[in-house]
Amino acid sequence: MTSEQRCWVLSQRQGRHQPWHSPPHRYNEGRQHYHLTAACFEHRPHLGFSDARMDHFITAWLEVLKAAEAEVTAWCVLPNHYHALIEAPLIAKVLFELGRLHGRLSRQWNEEEGSPGRQNFHRAAERTIRSQAHFMATLNYVHHNPVRHGYVKKWTDWPWSSAAAFLERVGKAEAERIWREYPLLDYGEVWDDPAI
Repeated sequence: MTSEQRCWVLSQRQGRHQPWHSPPHRYNEGRQHYHLTAACFEHRPHLGFSDARMDHFITAWLEVLKAAEAEVTAWCVLPNHYHALIEAPLIAKVLFELGRLHGRLSRQWNEEEGSPGRQNFHRAAERTIRSQAHFMATLNYVHHNPVRHGYVKKWTDWPWSSAAAFLERVGKAEAERIWREYPLLDYGEVWDDPAI
């Protein structure tokens, strides 16, 4: 991230009266759906260091989400960030456990790469899903993310995603209907710009 990009991000957060260096968290109680995301620090591809690292991260990540009582509807991991559409009773518990996972994996990766003390992750952020339309658009956004970022041409070409299982479960015709009925439009344009 360039100095100019950092200044822009900080000015955006200041203008919204948000914490300067981390997204605000909303600690709602009761089962709710959330769009959960986290990026590697400065969007560096720490997750994508190797295919084996991506595979290991996904296994550990999904185990942590399950242990935190989160039901995962859709997920996608890219070399420098991840997304999940989840339902959880306590988002604070999910975020706490993700922080522990990020710390544990950061120590491991830093040791493997000879980079002690390096920051690998930014804090996870969650957005409460507000409606069925928001839920479905988020489902599309999560599965479309590897295409959006130019890694593949089709959802099913990306191995680090739930897209293939989703298509197998609902079928191509239903997935296409959902895509048409709940388009992305500008979903994620401001807060998930790949250039940042």
